[in-house]
Amino acid sequence: MPILVDVHLLSGKNASLEVELDASIESLKQRAQRALVKGRGRLLDSSGEVLDTAKTVVEAGLQSGDVLTLHVNPVQIQATRQGANCLAFAALLGDGDGSVVTWGSENSGADSSAVQDQLKSVQQIQASGGAFAAILGDGSVVTWGKATCGGDSSAVQEQLQNVQQIQSSDRAFAAILDDRSVVTWGDADLGGDSSPVRKQLKNVQQIQSSMGAFAAILFDGSVITWGKATFGGDSTAVQDQLRDVRQIQAAPEAILSDGSVVSWGNADFGGESSEVQHRLRHVQQIQASKRVFAAILDDGSVVTWGVPRAGGDSSEVQDQLRDVQQIHASNMAFAAILADGSVVTWGDTGYGGDSSGVQEQLKNVQHIQASHGAFAAILRDGSVVTWGNRSLGGDSIAVQGQLQNVQLIQASYRAFAALLGDGSVVTWGSALHGGDSSAIQDQLRDVQQIQTSGFAFAAIRGDGSVVTWGNAYDGGDSSAVQDQLRYAQQTSKAPVPEKPKIPKVPEPVMAPLETAEIQTGMDMRTLCQSLASVYTSFIQVTQTQQEPPGWSPMHLLIINPTQPPISIAAKGVWVRIATGGCGFSYR
Repeated sequence: MPILVDVHLLSGKNASLEVELDASIESLKQRAQRALVKGRGRLLDSSGEVLDTAKTVVEAGLQSGDVLTLHVNPVQIQATRQGANCLAFAALLGDGDGSVVTWGSENSGADSSAVQDQLKSVQQIQASGGAFAAILGDGSVVTWGKATCGGDSSAVQEQLQNVQQIQSSDRAFAAILDDRSVVTWGDADLGGDSSPVRKQLKNVQQIQSSMGAFAAILFDGSVITWGKATFGGDSTAVQDQLRDVRQIQAAPEAILSDGSVVSWGNADFGGESSEVQHRLRHVQQIQASKRVFAAILDDGSVVTWGVPRAGGDSSEVQDQLRDVQQIHASNMAFAAILADGSVVTWGDTGYGGDSSGVQEQLKNVQHIQASHGAFAAILRDGSVVTWGNRSLGGDSIAVQGQLQNVQLIQASYRAFAALLGDGSVVTWGSALHGGDSSAIQDQLRDVQQIQTSGFAFAAIRGDGSVVTWGNAYDGGDSSAVQDQLRYAQQTSKAPVPEKPKIPKVPEPVMAPLETAEIQTGMDMRTLCQSLASVYTSFIQVTQTQQEPPGWSPMHLLIINPTQPPISIAAKGVWVRIATGGCGFSYR
């Protein structure tokens, strides 16, 4: 005898589904996905527990009238760092199992067969220049790829427990554990060996990396560094100055709470700012190219330092650098967007430092993307203006007529890919680097996101499938794993949704306000960061349309499948988290 269950999304959208008792949870999930959303996800019962897809409806204990939640997991793709010669992709599938698919250069992490049986319940993936590290749901870590780039973590495997986050250099990884200590592995000279500073790596708040070094900010505002001195691994010369550090946006450059800047490392890589130190006051953010840094001050002016011809000398345009809102960098040049939507460029002309040829078109600029040596600007009307080295994507004339209603642009080393409002994609630049997508153009529809390695692109479609193009060896050819990347569509028609029933809300367990350091009046971004620091399953935010009936706007209801529900007082906002997603409603 069939039963009727209601399946809800966090957005409030729902469907009533009639299902046989001997049907599998997997088939129920697929029907719910077809009825409610394009993409993959997992089914949760009313208490927040994930339903086992291998069980039948009766084995799972479902009854007629039960209310389930379909939590949609978007596909997430990581690529090995673009400093590498060989590149690979790793896709965390939204199949509810946290499984991973890899492709590209086998020497750089494309071959995960040795650890594939361990890649379950993966929460997030980080990449170095030739390896990957995955954090599992239980806080352990699985690594694969080049051993010299951190692909072999066997020497520290027993220490990799309760991992909260991972950062990477080109050849090493650094993991922050729940007790705020740090575990490192990979190339010892490039940050894989933190033993000289291990005793100091306590109460770590965050870690930033350069090509070959790491910098950890402690909760007391001090900084600990390790790795190659050339890349900022030795901060002993400025250690007394590294106090009350607010952020490290581009190691080795630290912004202090008073807005001043402390630099260290090799002068050839921007580690020497003494000539402009007197001007580095009230710094808001820092942007970096390969060997130059550019700081935006609170008055909208800009200070630069590093190799002069690569943008370290901005004296020729200094009087134009007023009311700067954003700065973007190619390998050896910069482009600044001003408050009026105009653009100022400087640096090596062969890398986009001269925009005079298109300056009249650079009006109402909303965003800029950079390849190795060219820039692409999206204007307010959705059109695109490009400049820089033609062979690196600086010439888009062949596709200019197609570049309308552009939503975002991604860049490889030498090519660009633009996502249009209708979900289609337009590419230009070097074909070897993904600038020619003609072979798969008919597949590039309903695209939601685009990711890139240095030589290829990967587009995630609305149904969770992935389309790739570019250099085949470096991730442009995913044909060998396409069956795993394709979302299995079913042909049967889902039932017409009936009137939804009121969700069953579990009785919460009260927890003190300080549990996640939540305060009334917090903005959404700060609230998310606070929650993420405590509830490791928290990954993304989904804006909801309305509150479920019976939910109190005076509390945060935290639902984690591995823990009991927790309610936290927070006036004027509610949130429901279910293994990687949450919804917010403000009053």
